[in-house]
Amino acid sequence: MPATRQSSTPQIQRAKGISPKTLHTDPPGDPMIGRIPVLDVRPLVDCGRRPAKAVTGEEFQITATVFREGHDAVAANVVLRDPEGRSAPWTPMRELAPGTDRWGATVRPDSEGRWTYAVEAWSDPISTWRHHARIKIPAGQDTELVLEEGAQLYERAAKGVPKADGGREAVLAAVDALRDTGRPAASRLAAALTPDLDAVLAQYPLRELVTSSQPLPLQVERQRALFGSWYEFFPRSEGAVVEEGKPPVSGTFRTAAERLPAIAAMGFDVVYLPPIHPIGTTFRKGPNNTLSAGRHDVGVPWAIGSPDGGHDAIHPDLGTIEDFDAFVRTAKELRLEIALDFALQCSPDHPWVQKHPEWFHHRSDGTIAYAENPPKKYQDIYPIAFDRDMKGLVAETLRVLRHWMDHGVRIFRVDNPHTKPVVFWEEVIAEINRTDPDVIFLAEAFTRPAMMHTLAAIGFQQSYTYFTWRNSKEELTEYLTELSGDAASYMRPNFFVNTPDILHAYLQRGGRPAFEVRAVLAATLSPTWGVYSGYELCENIPVREGSEEYLNSEKYELRPRAWKTAERTGNSIAPLITTLNRIRRLNPALQQLRDLHFHHADQDAVIAYSKRSGSNTILVVANLDPHHTQEATVSLDMPLLGLDWHDTVPVRDELTGTTYHWGRANYVRLEPGRAPAHVFTVLRPSSPIGGSPTT
Repeated sequence: MPATRQSSTPQIQRAKGISPKTLHTDPPGDPMIGRIPVLDVRPLVDCGRRPAKAVTGEEFQITATVFREGHDAVAANVVLRDPEGRSAPWTPMRELAPGTDRWGATVRPDSEGRWTYAVEAWSDPISTWRHHARIKIPAGQDTELVLEEGAQLYERAAKGVPKADGGREAVLAAVDALRDTGRPAASRLAAALTPDLDAVLAQYPLRELVTSSQPLPLQVERQRALFGSWYEFFPRSEGAVVEEGKPPVSGTFRTAAERLPAIAAMGFDVVYLPPIHPIGTTFRKGPNNTLSAGRHDVGVPWAIGSPDGGHDAIHPDLGTIEDFDAFVRTAKELRLEIALDFALQCSPDHPWVQKHPEWFHHRSDGTIAYAENPPKKYQDIYPIAFDRDMKGLVAETLRVLRHWMDHGVRIFRVDNPHTKPVVFWEEVIAEINRTDPDVIFLAEAFTRPAMMHTLAAIGFQQSYTYFTWRNSKEELTEYLTELSGDAASYMRPNFFVNTPDILHAYLQRGGRPAFEVRAVLAATLSPTWGVYSGYELCENIPVREGSEEYLNSEKYELRPRAWKTAERTGNSIAPLITTLNRIRRLNPALQQLRDLHFHHADQDAVIAYSKRSGSNTILVVANLDPHHTQEATVSLDMPLLGLDWHDTVPVRDELTGTTYHWGRANYVRLEPGRAPAHVFTVLRPSSPIGGSPTT
């Protein structure tokens, strides 16, 4: 926990992102706890060595344990300092539950950069006096002494109220009333306990024994780091021509740009492209991951590098750098950002293999080791040996990233970052964000929790998660409770419903209803979600039973899709995706992660949860069973919705436009294919009771 006072070296201060001017150094032997204990300040990332995260305008709670000896009243507040070191108006804290000594306050940083936050605790003599006065005055105990003590406290408080503020006169008027012996004691006391005085003293409290926690770092980033809808597609498949008996013809950036209006129309914010670089021919993989590619097989985009270039080049079949620039401009005109895959690995034909042989693992026979994840083998890929020239690899990585940044890319999806040293990414991301804080890095790491959380803590703005493999109510509830809890202060989830590598058995066996409900869950549980092209067509055929790989995977071959035919025949869930993205943009509650709560439903296949932001509340009830209709009673925790237990409120289903009246207990019937879920906006409290729809 952060001590309220402690010794701190300049090196530690810089590591924390804290200016030495904001700290004081105590001599050895000084007490490590302040006069008013301030303990367990949260959020706290890596014991305060790394910053907590937020985005501009995001509300989040700062909490601390605050108490003191005896029975005198204490109070606390949060002090936020912006990147220039300026203190924002401090935010008063309240005890979150009586008797727990746990205090909290909601804050909202309003600009990007490195902030700090601290908790100040203090003795509250006026609250202490008021408590005693309310007991003693009615009992006639020490009446004049108590009233005079109050008058003196209010005189001191008046000095802290600016003269320009009319509140000073109100406080001094209370002083006069407390000393007016011509009035009854009860009347004199009442004059010091008015709501107007409460408001003045809340803004300008009389504080004694003020004790501050150490300032903790807070990194505030742009909104896209937290909120957005992603769409992944392979440019080479858009506009491709694949005819039996003829060599396939790749799509280009020019033909791929024709797909962008439809993606924008579905409400997506980010278009994510797999690697667009030249692909090696040595050990090139064929369709369905066969080891021997045919003469016209296009290869895997992640096998980067050929005589045409490496990570800073474009595959000749896709066009030129000018074509890429035109693609980025078209996307920008449609308010789409481009995210580019950054896969730090090479094909055997990559220029680095000849130019920098020291960057690769060599086996005892002198050959370079290809990538393996037993039993999987990736003969077409050479992994990097980072410890042989970390400095050189950092420099080259920065050069490549800045090359694409110069061409309009501000988001990078990093492939398999968990197979590279954490310290490498920490240095790379810190250096990029030092000059370009708007650049976002997404960690594609499906691995052990410790690695995933550490990657998030050291700088990755977003993280892939286990969402794909969390399908039951118990799994989803447990996992989302984790993600929206303490982890939300540094790890932002990106819920992709599928990827070119991952077609979960739930989608394989659940058909269109499974695709629909997983889209609803991803789009409403996480502020950032994504789909890989073909999801809207409910593509669900695996290469074989028990595999999560697609049959005829787009990783290995061109996959042009008949978008217009699917739209015309209704064989697409694009309308649902469009509606979900529209709902997300209109409801701030769905643009945040931290205020997520689950409600009880008496069927295991029915899940219910709510999200709130200010006055905006969204309530979702979903059927997790893609095969059967489910009926359930949903019991709402009304205070979590900002309501009283007895309230009945209109709730509008944003998927259908139907309005219901819901109270504490509500019946639902959810039928796969027709009504897989309700996405309710909770409206104003109302008196009618019942669960029947109204128009």
